[in-house]
Amino acid sequence: MTRLILVRHGETEWHAENRYAGISDVALTPRGLDQARALAAWAGTARPDAVWCSDLSRSRLTAAPSAAAIGARLHVDERLRELDFGHGEGLTRAEMERKFPAELRAFLADPAASHLPGGEDPAAAARRFTACLDDIARLHEGGRVLVVAHSTAIRLALCRLLGIPLKDYRRRFPSLGNCALTEIRLRDGDAALLEFNTPLER
Repeated sequence: MTRLILVRHGETEWHAENRYAGISDVALTPRGLDQARALAAWAGTARPDAVWCSDLSRSRLTAAPSAAAIGARLHVDERLRELDFGHGEGLTRAEMERKFPAELRAFLADPAASHLPGGEDPAAAARRFTACLDDIARLHEGGRVLVVAHSTAIRLALCRLLGIPLKDYRRRFPSLGNCALTEIRLRDGDAALLEFNTPLER
């Protein structure tokens, strides 16, 4: 079995207004960079065997200091990207309500059945993300790996791995803190949740 520590990237410039970042490449704030350094300090103590991240810059910039802290190459995989929010990219929920209210209501009621206009099917996102986690688990069998990715993608993947309906991802996992630790044990697609959304600073 392999233990995977799933971490949402550091705070971005869209965080304060709660804009849907999705696949948009949004910069980290100074606080987000501080969070990346705090994660690296944790990694330097916890000594994971490897560090993986999505190809979006907010994920790479969060993960890179941790890879450096353990003297490892940073593994980048686009399958760890955030859900593509389509026409919702860069918008707040209030702005989406004005632009496409019916579609937003359908998405909020059941994101598995009704993705945002022009966006990615959440079920497809959960499949690609968990496929990547399965590959990571096989490559680092018996190890412990830090995976830096994105809030919605991580929550969808947790639902898929733990047998929770995707439409319930917000209810079961209401939020993920920036650089908080969520750990799962994964073996042949069978997962156990060991820790959820634990802040680095207690």
